[in-house]
Amino acid sequence: MGEVIPFKRPKPSEKHRGKTMCKSGFHKWEIQKEKEFDVKQGKLVTVYCCKRCGTRKTKSH
Repeated sequence: MGEVIPFKRPKPSEKHRGKTMCKSGFHKWEIQKEKEFDVKQGKLVTVYCCKRCGTRKTKSH
């Protein structure tokens, strides 16, 4: 017979951890290095990705 694993339901604070900050506009932006030049615009582009929720934003220079 197999082992019995106790099932523990996650708390709401654990389930929604990090999402409430991003909904309030407090993203944790990190710079993505893979795409640095946009061919269509002909400009340097910085791609930011939120560490918590994965939202991306771009800024051209």
